[in-house]
Amino acid sequence: MAHRVDHEYDYLFKIVLIGDSGVGKTNILSRFTRNEFCLESKSTIGVEFATRTLQVEGKTVKAQIWDTAGQERYRAITSAYYRGAVGALMVYDITKRQTFDNVQRWLRELRDHADSNIVIMMAGNKSDLNHLRAVTEEDGQALSEREGLSFLETSALEATNIEKAFQTILTEIYHIISKKALAAQEAAASTAIPGQGTTINVTDTSGNTKRGCCST
Repeated sequence: MAHRVDHEYDYLFKIVLIGDSGVGKTNILSRFTRNEFCLESKSTIGVEFATRTLQVEGKTVKAQIWDTAGQERYRAITSAYYRGAVGALMVYDITKRQTFDNVQRWLRELRDHADSNIVIMMAGNKSDLNHLRAVTEEDGQALSEREGLSFLETSALEATNIEKAFQTILTEIYHIISKKALAAQEAAASTAIPGQGTTINVTDTSGNTKRGCCST
């Protein structure tokens, strides 16, 4: 879901939050979209999403961020959940080693269901609980480098790196879409006949357009 829509914003990007239950996905969402944190946060039932509009390199981008429960019983909703997503924040809890070990499973699921061009960032959340740390920052960095992902440690409680995480994802998505738009314009210009109008076909017949991307 990377659309140019109306006068209120230039682009709408769908971003999904994934990771085990209890790693702090819902508080990351509420911190980014409403600047709120709830210590009594309970497991999310089903799916919820929130939006926030912000500036990315002079363009107004509306981020639609989806949050779902990490428990196994909700994994049946994955296909619909990932559909149209152009970005993902994959979250683990630095105080719970098992949530980090499960990152590979979440990554496989993401790559099975989502668009191959999806922008992925891994976040080690709850960095405020450094005294309870079970996953080193070096471990997180090493895994992200091995898988070709961006990486940050975050704290929804202290609002550490939450803004930076989403800004990084949104900027990278915008760069991908800008490059595709430019390539499409150059391709159209190269096939134009001098002295004649150019007909632009808005449907891509090449068969390799990726879902969730657009041309402007």
